[in-house]
Amino acid sequence: MTKYSKKLQKLHDTAPQPETAVLVALLRQGQSDQKAKEYLEELAFLTETLGAKSVYTFTQRMERPDVKTFVGSGKLEEIKNYVTHFEVNMVVFDDDLSPSQMRNLENELKVKVYDRSLLILDIFLNRAQSAQAKTQVELARFQYLLPRLTNMWTHLERQRGGTGTRGGAGEKEIETDKRDIRSKITLLKAKLEEIEKQGATQRKGRKGVVRVTLVGYTNVGKSTLMNLITKSNILAENKLFATVDSTVRKVVLNNIPFLLSDTVGFIRKLPTHLIESFKSTLDEIREAELLVHVVDISHPNFEDHITVVNQTLDEIGAGEKPMILVFNKVDLVKKMPTEVERQNMSDFEFEEANFLDLEKLSEAYAKKTGIEPVFMAAHDGTNVELFREVLIKEVKKQHMKMYPHYLEDEVIDMSQFKDME
Repeated sequence: MTKYSKKLQKLHDTAPQPETAVLVALLRQGQSDQKAKEYLEELAFLTETLGAKSVYTFTQRMERPDVKTFVGSGKLEEIKNYVTHFEVNMVVFDDDLSPSQMRNLENELKVKVYDRSLLILDIFLNRAQSAQAKTQVELARFQYLLPRLTNMWTHLERQRGGTGTRGGAGEKEIETDKRDIRSKITLLKAKLEEIEKQGATQRKGRKGVVRVTLVGYTNVGKSTLMNLITKSNILAENKLFATVDSTVRKVVLNNIPFLLSDTVGFIRKLPTHLIESFKSTLDEIREAELLVHVVDISHPNFEDHITVVNQTLDEIGAGEKPMILVFNKVDLVKKMPTEVERQNMSDFEFEEANFLDLEKLSEAYAKKTGIEPVFMAAHDGTNVELFREVLIKEVKKQHMKMYPHYLEDEVIDMSQFKDME
């Protein structure tokens, strides 16, 4: 080995290795193995987004979780043996754990335990950039942690920077920390209220111009579409929750100005505290005149994603808003073969290929929702002109409601909109 190779090997040996995690999920009654597999793949993606590598998966079919340890005693012993033998750093559950379940599992497994909410909260904490988003996530996380303080102190340590366990900490110290967290919650609520007042003032100043908001499941390409339409440079990664902060840009198409905003993506089982804390960000959706629902049509579970987004929109009072349905990433879909191609395929090959008939899909959604979807690929601009045409048409409808005497060739004084972003 050369001197240079030895140096590289030394750097590799001393480089920090990513934490390892095992995933745990309960299979509900009637839940198919395929659905369970899809949910676990999403959990693995979430774990990877946090910066850990999932190395093994445990599943157990139960009617309801065990009150004390979520999984049965036999399955818990399996998990414990695996974690101990392979020196795994954390165990991630695909459901929320009660405070007592969290405490019992940490005491038994002797490693960090994440439930789904804590996993998402920590990802948001890492992703938040603006003062508002950081405050929102910190508030949600403290509200989550308050009833979950345990003698092992692991969650509080992560908030404090991981300074080591505080073995032997007594009831008095726990109560002191609870008071400390309650005090921080009060301060964060006051800070967030002030930020929300400023945000409400900004949104009030945007009245008189159509507001369009991108919504969708996380990682469907909303930020990429935002960059395409606004020619901006918003972070767009193939990771869940690449964008946490709400972003607003001014756009003018066919002489009609409007504001386009990109908001945090939705996901199944989105933590309640997070929804509550992100109220002001979700106001961008509630106060919009038009929603653009972006769907990753290449995802095998895209129909479930549509359902999750629509349910969340209903929950926040935005389910009845005018909407454009965009099926994104169409370039990754296996389209129906031509008649000649079909003749050269066996029935087995045809079924296994899992082709998607876009024409039938379009007809089905148009009939079901009254919305004719747009098929496009934002990352390479496929069908972007069609999307622009549909967007202009729908924005114009909303613009005409605001300005019924508007003429298409009218020259608009854009200076009045210069400070609206």
